[in-house]
Amino acid sequence: MSLPSVYGDKLAEKLTLLNERGRGVLVRVYHIKKTCSDPRTRPPFLGDKAMEASAKFIQKKFPHLDVRSSTQHLGPVHRDKGDIVRVLAPFYHTFLDVLEFRDHVYELLNTIDASQCFFDIHINYDFTKGYLDLVVTYVSLVLLLARTEERRLLLGLYHCAHEMSHGASEPGFARLAQMVLEYEHPLKKLPEEFGPHTKAVSSALLSLRAPLARRCQDAEQWRREQLLSLLGPAGDMLSPATCDSMACEYLSLEVMERWIILGFLVCPGALAAAPPCQELWRQALQGTLFVTLLRDEAIAVHKVTEELLGGLKGYGKRVADVKECRDHAVAHSPALHRGRRSFLRGAVRELVALLEDQPGLLGPKALLVFVALSLCRDEVSWLSRHAEHATKTKSPEDFADSRIAELLFALEQLRALVRRHRRVLSRYHRQYLARFDALVLSDVIQNLSVCPEEESVILSSFVSSLSALSAKEVDDKEQFDFTALRLDWFRLQAYTSVAKAALPLVSRDVGRAMNLVVFHTRLLDQPEELLDEVSDLSHLCFYPRPLERMCVTLEEPSMLRFAIAFPLLCAHFSRCLHPMCPEEYPQLEAAALGLCHKFLEELARVGSGCVLDACAEQHNLSQQLLQHCAATISRARGKKTPKQPPRKGDPDRDKPGTESQRRDRTLTTNMDKLHLTLAELSLSLNHVPNFTVFGHKVTPAEYLSSHLETRLTRAIVAMAGYSQATQEVARPSEVLAGLGAYMGLVQRLGQLVALDTGRLLRAVLLQQSHPRDASGQPTLTAIYTDWYLEALLRQASTGVLLSPALQAFTTVPREEQPPFSAAEFSDISEMRALAELIGPYGMKFLSENLMWHVGSQVTELKKLVAENMDTLVQLRCCRAEQRPALLSRLTSAENVLKRMTIIGEILSFRAMAQQGLREAFSQHCPFLMGPSSAWRTVVTPDTDQVTLSIFELVAAGIPCEVDPALVTALAGNRTEGSSPEEDYKVSCLLLVFVAVSLPQLAADPASLYTELDGYNNNLHSAKAIVQVSAALFTVHNKNIETHQEFLLLASVSLLQLGQEPDKVRARNRDSLVLLLHLIVAESSFLTLDMLESCFPYVLLRNAFREVCRDPPGPGRALPH
Repeated sequence: MSLPSVYGDKLAEKLTLLNERGRGVLVRVYHIKKTCSDPRTRPPFLGDKAMEASAKFIQKKFPHLDVRSSTQHLGPVHRDKGDIVRVLAPFYHTFLDVLEFRDHVYELLNTIDASQCFFDIHINYDFTKGYLDLVVTYVSLVLLLARTEERRLLLGLYHCAHEMSHGASEPGFARLAQMVLEYEHPLKKLPEEFGPHTKAVSSALLSLRAPLARRCQDAEQWRREQLLSLLGPAGDMLSPATCDSMACEYLSLEVMERWIILGFLVCPGALAAAPPCQELWRQALQGTLFVTLLRDEAIAVHKVTEELLGGLKGYGKRVADVKECRDHAVAHSPALHRGRRSFLRGAVRELVALLEDQPGLLGPKALLVFVALSLCRDEVSWLSRHAEHATKTKSPEDFADSRIAELLFALEQLRALVRRHRRVLSRYHRQYLARFDALVLSDVIQNLSVCPEEESVILSSFVSSLSALSAKEVDDKEQFDFTALRLDWFRLQAYTSVAKAALPLVSRDVGRAMNLVVFHTRLLDQPEELLDEVSDLSHLCFYPRPLERMCVTLEEPSMLRFAIAFPLLCAHFSRCLHPMCPEEYPQLEAAALGLCHKFLEELARVGSGCVLDACAEQHNLSQQLLQHCAATISRARGKKTPKQPPRKGDPDRDKPGTESQRRDRTLTTNMDKLHLTLAELSLSLNHVPNFTVFGHKVTPAEYLSSHLETRLTRAIVAMAGYSQATQEVARPSEVLAGLGAYMGLVQRLGQLVALDTGRLLRAVLLQQSHPRDASGQPTLTAIYTDWYLEALLRQASTGVLLSPALQAFTTVPREEQPPFSAAEFSDISEMRALAELIGPYGMKFLSENLMWHVGSQVTELKKLVAENMDTLVQLRCCRAEQRPALLSRLTSAENVLKRMTIIGEILSFRAMAQQGLREAFSQHCPFLMGPSSAWRTVVTPDTDQVTLSIFELVAAGIPCEVDPALVTALAGNRTEGSSPEEDYKVSCLLLVFVAVSLPQLAADPASLYTELDGYNNNLHSAKAIVQVSAALFTVHNKNIETHQEFLLLASVSLLQLGQEPDKVRARNRDSLVLLLHLIVAESSFLTLDMLESCFPYVLLRNAFREVCRDPPGPGRALPH
């Protein structure tokens, strides 16, 4: 063939374009196969029952489909013809692309055969690789097309619908249908097609003998040769790693095996009498059980090859070879790859450590880095491919590796190292190209015996381009682009690889020099593309099950530090997209993000579980310092005190701190294991702050934060130990101590993991200040609000006494007393702990619930007032002699006093809770207490509702003359249908009702004033009438300071009680007099002068003396 003809054939350009086009068509056919095989994505009419008869008819008659004479069979197709054409048009045109691609491949392969091209992977690497890629792409496309089960139905449906819509069949249908029929049995058709190309294919494959032999060595041979090791002689440390064919060193073993197996599969004639071909073929068959067509589509190589050769005459020995190779692969291949992975883990770890310490070595040793990446990628691909397809093996452990995460992590480390030190690579190889490669290439050109003008111009342009490089381009961060140079070299390979070329490329000198140049230029302008070529794992996106099984091995603590490799692997998946198939983007994006999410969720689950276990250990240690352990600590401090035997029923407790004493450091505790796991996990989560998957930025630490937030919320609620059935709950102080232990460990976790522990704890604690957390479950606020309302305050009228002296509720010893000690849950320290736990919002929620109950009680009191309205009106202005008769007409007087006592108990508990909030607030925000305290002077009975609402927000437990929360509660409980004047009248009569009912309590034995500064029936809490009256008068905008009606009526009632002849009915009169004194002392609007004007002070003094005389208990406390 003449030289101008070679130039006109444009072999290099056609190989480049056809390979890219073939990959796109292959992806589209793959997409059609997966779409039609999935019921969720297949076209709806393919699964329509009404279409079943038409589908069977089309498949039976394909390709001879007469639309006009078959209307009775194609009725459903005619009905949906528009939708069928619209939906199936992309599928149909994809099959047309396959037909067009086949035509171009035929033409190019025939041209190459006619040119008698020379192939050698070491000399014309790009030309040989392009040729083998084209052959394998075409074979894979045909095999994948034959696997698409719906191909006949898709083509037939589209053809019928198109002819019905346009009145004529689609022009390319006849040839397309013929192609589909020809490839019904592709393994019979393909050898016929490639018979004329056997010589070219076999010569290209034979050039792979040396690279394949190197890559098929076992781990022991790699160790003896010190593969990937930089720790050789000191003089060789800076020597550049180089060889005759640079690209062959990092050429993938998987790619070579695919070339060899599929190449000889379609050219079996080469195996007939060529021992080198047979040896190469057997070596490839012994290394793998499956060869990938595309992504997760693979063929069982021994089965397919045996079926093909078994149908050919004269290949009996080759069939025996296949069986022998299959047995060898099953027996030895798993162990071989297991040893390689073990070697690579250590070798790559050493390589990464040296390069991170001395990144300057990355320049001369760049080839070793890419070889290491290629080896790692091959082993990961082999393992995932066989784990997916080798499902019927007797030993599944052969295709499992619990330490694969370490190998993936090493691969990611090397990739990151190349990216991080890209400038080192650029500076080194720019100088290498300008000062070495250009000179070597120039010498090679000068030593050529024959060099035609066209080739001389191209080679000279190479030298001039390389010599023009300068260091300034690297320093100025200019972008290099050697694409034109490499394309010219590709063209030159095509020109000089044909028979009778003017410059035959049989000499290795030009090829060796240009192999170096191509590798070094790619390091300058295409480092990312080179990284993807040698270490791309995007095909693992289609192996989710093997990846998930590999990730399950994260339960082993030593692998936790490498576990981040699995999420980082998902960043590769965006590279499996192809521009010719944009329809795949949503599915691939969802698959990649789903896998990444699953891996990070698993990491977060393990990490959060470890953190919660460590928190539980700390919680157990903190419980040893609580009050109930005081006796144990006291006994432990007295070392000379003889140890007393524990009493029966007492648990054996160790001295706090004994867990830190150990005699042998090799003995590990549970806490040691948890800390080790946390340390390993932190290395994994801190490896990268974030990474990108399909345009989505993923932050690994946020997954751990989210899991910790959820689990901490549950753990804090569990610490309360609330049982609604038995009304048991932990004391707020104990929960607060446990929470402190949890918070301390989580804060220390922030030193290990790049975690915003402050934000995490704020989010967790803020949820506890609301009645429901983010998942809708009850929080500490809801639990303690329910418990104090349902357990403590409901017992206040029976077995719990409000003690002003103790500033707490206390349990009165009785036969049926509550199952808890009220003082342990209601003293000031517990209220302070409660405020710390649930915060201001939680205390506000508690207050609102208390106020709701107060409002309900006031509503019931108003109903009782309405029942006795006439009598109370008369009592309000009657003479003294009329009072006894009117009092006897009152109903539910005891109920009124009981409800008022309940209101007082609720308001007293709220006051204690507010005091705890005030102390907690003063400790945390002392600078806000001054401005907040200033607001109390603003709140008076004349204050408007807006001001009261503002004060309620900023009060932080500060008391005032009028309770804003009580005013708000009572303002929302006005009687329906009544005017403000009537409602005000009812409020006034309520005070009258309470005042005239007080004497009835004198006969109650429980109305005796006790040493606890109160009454056994909590009558002293009835002084809350002062707060209720102040709130009621504020609601009605009345001035309470001039209203002494209640005081006057109560005084008259108690003075009349002194004239009672029945001593039993008046036996506790003195205690009731003290109650009147307590009411005046509680009020900011009533004074002792007002009391003395209504009630003689001498009677009050006598009442003090009588109450303090002959105390029934150890002593009485005088009322404050």
